[in-house]
Amino acid sequence: MDRVVEVWLVFCEEQNTVLPKVNAKLSLPGGPGSENSTTIMFYYVYILQSIKNQSLYIGYTSDLKTRLKEHNRGFNFSTKINVPWQLIHYEAYLNEKDVKRREKYLKTNQGSRLLKRIMKEYFYSHRLKN
Repeated sequence: MDRVVEVWLVFCEEQNTVLPKVNAKLSLPGGPGSENSTTIMFYYVYILQSIKNQSLYIGYTSDLKTRLKEHNRGFNFSTKINVPWQLIHYEAYLNEKDVKRREKYLKTNQGSRLLKRIMKEYFYSHRLKN
């Protein structure tokens, strides 16, 4: 069974950032794009940074673009006081349990340290600008 994955990067004018637009299909008999193809859903763990006070928020979703808009419109109780938010990092997973586990880990002390190591240059350069 062949797997065909198409990923487009979509510029989100509202946040001045690039978001993924994923179209993934498994090729079944009949070829890609046929009526036998199945779309795969991706789940994303994401990190937002408040433009207002530089605080971070970690969450997960299956629709990253819509979720970012919801955060910035104040629909989320946890994030509405620090609007606006910008997307600074995301990871894509095929399984919802995997993304939940990753979100939970990134919210721990050890996960926070890992995140700071992964994004060391971003945090360093961002700190110099402020």
